[in-house]
Amino acid sequence: MEGTRIRAKEKYWCQCQNDMEKIKLICFPYAGGSAAAIYNKWSSFIHRSIVLKPVELSGRGRKIQEPFYKDVDEAVEQIWQQIREELSNEPYALLGHSMGAMLAYEVALRIQAEELNPPRHIFFSGRAAPSIQIADDKKYHLLSESAFRNKLLELGGTPREFFDYPELQQLYLPLLKNDFRLATTDFSHRPATGMECDISVMLGTKDDIHGESADAWKKHTKKNCAIYYFDGGHFFLNDCLEKVIYIVNKTLA
Repeated sequence: MEGTRIRAKEKYWCQCQNDMEKIKLICFPYAGGSAAAIYNKWSSFIHRSIVLKPVELSGRGRKIQEPFYKDVDEAVEQIWQQIREELSNEPYALLGHSMGAMLAYEVALRIQAEELNPPRHIFFSGRAAPSIQIADDKKYHLLSESAFRNKLLELGGTPREFFDYPELQQLYLPLLKNDFRLATTDFSHRPATGMECDISVMLGTKDDIHGESADAWKKHTKKNCAIYYFDGGHFFLNDCLEKVIYIVNKTLA
């Protein structure tokens, strides 16, 4: 009898897991990052109802042979061709960090313009609102090569070992500079477009995105905007991995 009850319970839980609604999480990388390398390590912590869908960009990962983007419009168009089939009637959410947050926003605008199934939620991480003008001292791609390397070390998103290998720098520094150029595209002149979904904004306490730069995200949704701070700098996404994923799980699952 006890064995029968256990088997019945196992069957019940298996059925619950099969019936659980799945939601895709379409993820965009930060400057110089490979989406697969960044987000595949989330799989150990992400809720089983969330299906990770990292979006690989040109010039990195399996697309390392593809040319760099000329501008943000070209990047969004290529991303659009990759993910449009994912935007069916199945639920999905968007998430991006830094440059990836900018791309997530631009893709969300494209989805809205095409009047497609909107995302359930969007996570904007490590980025000021699009309505905030980017300061000149943030245009790191204009720095000399040595100053640019120092800035990368200061930001902390690039492994220190990278700077010990000149051949790696020769390969990846042009990609990083191009990504930083795209990331500083100024959209502050455009009127704020309200997303048709709730959004979450995730920021580092030691980064310089506070006050108006953070609160301005509230203008970019017609629904709710939650702002979370994590103990870290610009790349808190890596340093506070489990805490970030906790917020994602709590929000989507």
